[in-house]
Amino acid sequence: MTGTVVFGCEDLSSTSAFFVGLGFRVDQIAPADDPASMLLSGHGLQMRLDRNVAEKKGRLDLVGEGPSVVAPNGVEVRYVADGRPLILPETVPGRVVSRLESDDSWAEGRAAMLYRDLIPGRFGGAFIASHIKIPLGGPVPDSVHYHQVAFQLLYCYRGWVRVVYQDQGEPFVMHAGDAVLQPPEIRHRVLESSDAFEIIELGCPAVHDTFFDHDLALPTQNIDVTRTFNGQTFVRHVATEAPVSEAPTSSRRDLGIFAGTGGLVEASVARLAPGAELPSLGRPDFSFRFVLEGELNLTPREAAATDELRAGDAMSSAHREVEAATAGTRGCEVLEVVVPDVCSIEGTRLVNPA
Repeated sequence: MTGTVVFGCEDLSSTSAFFVGLGFRVDQIAPADDPASMLLSGHGLQMRLDRNVAEKKGRLDLVGEGPSVVAPNGVEVRYVADGRPLILPETVPGRVVSRLESDDSWAEGRAAMLYRDLIPGRFGGAFIASHIKIPLGGPVPDSVHYHQVAFQLLYCYRGWVRVVYQDQGEPFVMHAGDAVLQPPEIRHRVLESSDAFEIIELGCPAVHDTFFDHDLALPTQNIDVTRTFNGQTFVRHVATEAPVSEAPTSSRRDLGIFAGTGGLVEASVARLAPGAELPSLGRPDFSFRFVLEGELNLTPREAAATDELRAGDAMSSAHREVEAATAGTRGCEVLEVVVPDVCSIEGTRLVNPA
């Protein structure tokens, strides 16, 4: 039987640094964009620091079954299941527009990266989208880790980053326009980046755990590019090598995510001539658009007002009517991600592939 000691913690950064100085190591954080809890191990025990725990006397979680009890000194003892299953919350309908110029929500997250939340409210916790940047390039203070997610896509927006993935060979560089599908629980590590590096990350559910694997070294000796991780395969999309579907006033570059996720998610980059209409991808349960260049005008079917989006702006929609989308006077380039049927990934349960 194993257990975890849980302590309330107002300042997670300084408190965790204190315990690391005493010989503990960080094993897991959640969520990555604004850590609220952290699991540490050392000295023969596990300890969780949690900003959401108000009681400073602490709590002891034991793996197993039994009633909750309180010790004479006030410490609560709870029995919990072994591991935390991934559950995708029911999607709450809505529409969110995030504008870069008026957004001051940048927060420091994992590995000193700056995160901007592109979906405040997150449709009930079902989806998260982050605009991540590293202002000053060089080595990234990252460790081998993995995420317990149902889906996760990364699109390199500006600059470059060098990364390495489990069973995918030597480290490689992602340039602007490149993308990867990180299947659930694949081990990976960010090694270094350019100055002014920016990346768009989209996944579900919104709140998920990030675990650190201290025992695995990357790159792995084994190479298996066809390996599946919880039913999905790793996808590396290189923009300069990808085919482009051309039309008179638009073009579309598929990122290969539909095949990698087994039909759960579609992702592409569309380029429009000035005034051209963005071709419809149907009426998905969830859609995400991020303007990479130029201007995009969005008009909801049920409203007369038009949202004018510029580079760095994003629009997300869940269970809403299809919108009319047209390029501005300078044309535009747009990253589009859609989930045709949210029910196909609700209640997903993962197993560790290692």
